[in-house]
Order: sequence, then C-alpha cells, then structure tokens
Amino acid sequence: MPTVHLLDYAAGNVRSLVNAIEKLGWQVEWIRSPEDVAKAETLILPGVGHFGHCLTQFANAGYVEPVKAHINAGKPFMGICVGIQALFEGSAENPAVPGLGIIKSRLERFKNDDKSVPHIGWNSANTASKDEGGEAQSVYGLRPESKYYYVHSYAVPYRPGELEKDGWTVATARYGSEEFVGAVARDNVLATQFHPEKSGVAGLRVLKAFLSGHKLSPLPPSTAPSATKEGLTRRIIACLDVRTNDQGDLVVTKGDQYDVREKSGGNAVRNLGKPVQKAQQYYEQGADEVTFLNITSFRDTPVKDLPMLEVLRQTSATVFVPLTIGGGIRETLDPETGKTVSALEVATLYFQSGADKISIGSDAVTAAEQYWASDRVLTGTTAIETISEAYGAQAVVVSIDPKRVYVASATSTPHHTIKTTTPGPKGEEYCWYACTTKGGRETRDLDVVQLATAVEALGAGELLLNCIDKDGTNSGFDLELIRSVKGAVRIPVIASSGAGNAGHFAEVFAETDVDAALGAGMFHRGEWTVKQVKEELGRQGLMVRGVEEEEV
Repeated sequence: MPTVHLLDYAAGNVRSLVNAIEKLGWQVEWIRSPEDVAKAETLILPGVGHFGHCLTQFANAGYVEPVKAHINAGKPFMGICVGIQALFEGSAENPAVPGLGIIKSRLERFKNDDKSVPHIGWNSANTASKDEGGEAQSVYGLRPESKYYYVHSYAVPYRPGELEKDGWTVATARYGSEEFVGAVARDNVLATQFHPEKSGVAGLRVLKAFLSGHKLSPLPPSTAPSATKEGLTRRIIACLDVRTNDQGDLVVTKGDQYDVREKSGGNAVRNLGKPVQKAQQYYEQGADEVTFLNITSFRDTPVKDLPMLEVLRQTSATVFVPLTIGGGIRETLDPETGKTVSALEVATLYFQSGADKISIGSDAVTAAEQYWASDRVLTGTTAIETISEAYGAQAVVVSIDPKRVYVASATSTPHHTIKTTTPGPKGEEYCWYACTTKGGRETRDLDVVQLATAVEALGAGELLLNCIDKDGTNSGFDLELIRSVKGAVRIPVIASSGAGNAGHFAEVFAETDVDAALGAGMFHRGEWTVKQVKEELGRQGLMVRGVEEEEV
C-alpha cells in the first residue's frame, strides 16, 4: 500500500482523517518529531481549534522549518482547517502568533452582521480553472455542485487576483455577504479550509485526487458552475439517544419527555436499533451530522465508558460526516486510580475516538449559574472554557433542556418572558423557559436566555436547543422558544424536539433563523428518511446538500 505521512502535534480529532485515507487505499505513518519530516514523501497537516494554540504548539515542537523545507522541495503537501490557516502570515484570532507566511494574506473573523459565527455547515468550494480549450476543470476533485463541511470563525477574505498573482488557484465560498477562501492549490500544495474527511463522498474525492496526484480533471457535463447555488445549506442532523438496556447492551432509544421505557411488555427500555448501524444508515440517507447523546453510561464514570468509545471508533470508520457526543463530559474521578480527571481530559478521549464536537448539558447550567452569581467573571476553569481554549469554540456544543413555566404577566417574574400563542392551563398569555438538569429531572431557577448568553460568553460555539414540552410529541418544533434564543445569541442554534414530519423542518427554517434542525424518533421508527426530508425541503426552494454517489 502507498504511504502518506500525517504530522501529529495534538491538534484535535484526526481519527476520521486516518479512516478516510485508509478507506482510499493508503496507509498512514505518523510524523512525531521534526527529524521525521524529511522522510515523508506526501505530508498532510491536519488541525482543529484555536490558531494561536495550534501554531504555538507547532512552533514549540520545532516543525516550522522542516515543513517549509518539505514544501520548498516540491513534495506533495496538504493542509486541512488550521492546516490551511498555518500557511498564511497570521490570524486575527491571535495576532501575536505568526503563521508560516507561505501565502501572503491574513485571516479575519467573520462579521456577526447577518449570520451566526462560527460558520458551521456545508458550503461550496468553487474554482474557475479552465484548460487550453476553455473548458472548466476540476481542481483536485473540487466540483461546483458539491458541498463541503466547514467549521471555523476565521477565514481569508477573497479579493480577486490577490492570491492568483502569486500562482495560487483559489476555490471560494460565500457566507452571508462575505466571500472567503475555501481552498488553495499551487504546484505541490493543496490546502482546504473545509474538512474533506467530514465531507462525505465529495470530500473523499478531493482526498483521493490529492493522494493520487491528479490536480486537474474534466468536470462532468452536468456540473456547470452557472447552475450552482452558493452559500450554506440547511443542515439536517440525525440524533441517536443511546443508553444501556436492562441486558447491558447499548441501544438507540426514544421516549416522551425522556421516558424511554415501554408502557407495556415488561417496561423494558425501548430498543430502536444498534448505534453504529443506525448512524451508518443515516449517513447513507444524507444526514449532514450525526449526534450521539449517551443518556446513562457516562453519569458515574465517563472515563470507563469503553463501549461508547468503541461506538465512536466504529462509526468514524465508515461515517464521513461530523460526529457529536454528549452526556457526562465533566470533571470526574477515575475509579481505578482515585485521581481527578478534568473535563478536558474526558473530552480528549472522545475526540481521539472519532468525535468532532462534544455536547455539555448539566455542567453548562452550573457554569452559567456561577457566571451570573459572580457578575460575569470568566474563571477559565469551566469545562466549556477549557475545552474551547484547546479545541476551539466550534468543538463545544451546549445542550439545553428547557420547559415552559406559565405566568400571568411579563412583570410577574424576573425571567425573560414571551407572549405566547398557546396559553397555559389557566389561560396565561405569558411564559418563560426554565432550564433543567439531569435529563430534565431537576428544574433550576435559570431561564433559557440567561443560560444561552452565559455559555456563549464562556466559549461555546453552538447550542442544541431541546424542549421538554415538545419531546416525543411529533407536533413540530417550539418556534417561540427558538426565536427567543436566536434573538439573544450570535452563535449557531440547532432546533431539536418535536419533529414528526418533513413539514416541521420546512416550517422551522421558514419561520425562524435557526441554523440546523434535528430529528430522532421519526427517523428511528422509519416514518421518514433523512433523504425524504431533504427532498421535501428542496421542493420548497430550500438549499440542502444532496447525496452523491460513491466514486471511490
């Protein structure tokens, strides 16, 4: 098998990249010291997280000059995410830390004008390369009709001709009013802001073209750039609630208001399938992300939750879209050593096993309460802060489980209220959303807006907005709740709880500014497939990522 070298400088989840490379028929060897760089023929520099953190680690480990020498020697080199950012002169994310300076430009933060930041989701990477006859060419497998997975807050603004004058071929994407650099190629170098290993078939095609050395190839006739819609697609996420059943097996389950036991037949835990197989099924249907919410196994000893780690390992070997894991990611006690294990160390176990994002629930409520009690002091010690600092805000999702509390008037509570179109049991026209912990079993004196704004300040990059009142009802998302939270934060929000058909997804995208929507039971029971939901959204004029046929 041909060999590709990956540079290991502890920069986030690389397991999926290894899996993708091996799927394509290459074997991976690791560069673990600067001296090893010289032996690499083909070198890939992955990276996830904070520019300053990653580039400081990279420089302190002595990799700057060896990697520059590799590139200058004309050997194949690919940078992914922070790996492309490293090639530029620097970033506004940490102006004091220099990049490699191979490309003469700098990264800027996306404007929080008409969009959420981080930029998370599936977007374009359009090139304008043509052959001598004027026919459009695919650069390293990039196609104008394809969508690729991005997750970042900083990018290089695209200024026509600026990079091209130095010989770079540039692929661009558009987010709101901003056009930015999605990928660059020149001679022996390919670098992508998106994650090819998380971009399904389209991303595998790019990886294969690079590894094979196929820089240019004709575009298929059906992929004319003029027919391409630019911008971020509507994300459809499949969520799997995973727990241990009474026989000790991990199963996908679902219930009403988190009650996952059958109402008859011995009161057994509802078993809707095996996690790895279900995740594969939803990937093949076109799910843009897969989320695992482990609702039991993590609670006591998350560092001992080996079955769930194995679920992640197996899933990431065949599912090439982002994977999120949630449930009990917090500081804990290792029962074998008696030592305290930090939330960052627990999260690292799951990143190393194939997770791209981690979801924090109950711990986030406690952190938010402390944030407000201390008059908004950031201690730097909460799980959200430590994980965000190491892996970037985009790697931290906060899962919120609110429920309605009806009140007679907006002034009868200090909490953020809304005037609702669905009055309470006594005809109340106002309500607020109380946050809960422990899977909805404990209600706190903290409203959803307080929680959302606190965790955004602490460094969360995305919110998974559930709703206990809607969970398992198949009656549609709580649009009032979603509008309230979206109006309070600038980070992406995922709508969850209540989806029962494709119309509910269309409604939430049409009636709110939500960034993504999540389904569970309707998919598990086979009432709808992810593909059917996307087809319906497409018929209604919403841009979604299509399912590309396997070519590799």
